Amino acid sequence: MTRSISTARVAHTEAALAVHAPALVDGFLAALPEAADTVGRRLRGALVREGIRDAGPGERHAFGRVEYPAAGVADPVDLLDGIDAPGFAAELRNAVVNLAIAMARPQAPIGDGPDWQAIGWERLAVAGHNLHPCGRTRLGWDTGDVLAYDLETEQTRVGFVAVRDELHLGDDVWPEIKSPAGWTVQPVHLWQRDMVLPARYGDLLRDRSLIVLDDEVPAVPTAALRTLLLPGTGEYLKVSLDIQVTSTRRSISVASTRNGPAVSQLLHRLVAAAPGGDRLLLMAETAGAAVPVGSGRDLSAIRRDGLAGRLQPGEQAIPGGALPFLLDDLVGGDPAGWLRDYAHLLLPPLMRLAAQGVALEAHLQNCLPTFIGGRPHRLALRDFAGLRLHLPRLQAAGHDINLWPGSVVGTDDVDVMRAKIGYTLFQAHLGEIVLRLDLDETQAWRIIREVLDSCCTGDDHAAFTAPMVPHKALVRMRLAGDGDVHLPVPNPLHAR
Repeated sequence: MTRSISTARVAHTEAALAVHAPALVDGFLAALPEAADTVGRRLRGALVREGIRDAGPGERHAFGRVEYPAAGVADPVDLLDGIDAPGFAAELRNAVVNLAIAMARPQAPIGDGPDWQAIGWERLAVAGHNLHPCGRTRLGWDTGDVLAYDLETEQTRVGFVAVRDELHLGDDVWPEIKSPAGWTVQPVHLWQRDMVLPARYGDLLRDRSLIVLDDEVPAVPTAALRTLLLPGTGEYLKVSLDIQVTSTRRSISVASTRNGPAVSQLLHRLVAAAPGGDRLLLMAETAGAAVPVGSGRDLSAIRRDGLAGRLQPGEQAIPGGALPFLLDDLVGGDPAGWLRDYAHLLLPPLMRLAAQGVALEAHLQNCLPTFIGGRPHRLALRDFAGLRLHLPRLQAAGHDINLWPGSVVGTDDVDVMRAKIGYTLFQAHLGEIVLRLDLDETQAWRIIREVLDSCCTGDDHAAFTAPMVPHKALVRMRLAGDGDVHLPVPNPLHAR
């Protein structure tokens, strides 16, 4: 069975592992069938949910989600039979191989503190994104890179380049390294430093507009890969990483580096002024900068606050992606009561922000709910690059923000704002929790609807409880090759 999963690709990876990590070869080969089945099951469900093709009867869930007990094929690409999508086929096979590598790797040790612990829990979600079949796609990395930089890697390092001031745009992200007058030090991912800079910016390296420094600091990969924990400071760095993970190449736009600190300040003002704001814990983006040459995205960096020193005694921050694997431990009593508490943690603050024009990208990957004794306590939020700001609502509420020109985060279309929070919060986040709880789904969505009724009114309430709501069609987006695609799906919050 393993050899049916693209024989050439498997043989290439097996040979690379034999050189770089021979102890993983047997485990990699043994994990391939399960890895292929995981990717295939997610693809099969997406093909049906997005109306691409009939893949047979499956178990139906909220928002049109369909789950299958098995992929039904040895190679997920076989599910695309008749669909001309060689690029997407390569992404699927890359995801299978990298998932098998991850499954074969031993558990890396965890250091002290809440940020280290959060990374340890993130590693439980070995398949990555909970809905995307390409949660383990890393196009651009070879096997050696996966071993050196992926989530299961115990520790890597961050490098630095000195940038002439006239090429540097933004904050001094890393003032810890002093640079001579006329230069600014910019953090860079080691893979980006070693592979992208020489290939694309040789002229700037030769004329010393960019200088690769010898300085490096220890770093720990998170599930986001381009975001790394810095044990020495307790902060995070989000740095450009020009590989494809799921649907997107993970370099960083100039706009994200300039908007991050401004958006963080806006969110802090909104949260501080809101009732119950102390239940939100923002992991602020404190500095950001880019080097607007070439693509303008290859040398960007954003510095972010961590959790160390910010939690109460007994409080644990658990990445949302790990929650499905920890619910048995967290939900010690009545699952209905636990879900009600969890919905009260999420919905009131996020609906209040939406009413003022802020739709946070509240999927599992960006949320770190905290718990004391298993009960939901606070909600930590990170990575604000994907949110949407409805500018007319913000202005009506007396708030203003200077966004980088052309920023996609700002919109005048309220439906764009609602679609962002509707998909990430209800479908990707709560939908996954409901699916994993030992609770009747109809009862679960009734509980969530009751909480929504208590904190959301008017047109927003009507939109979030409409009979049909937009679903982000992840596979159609890959087949189309560009831009977001949304499809209507039935809404479990419509009927009480």
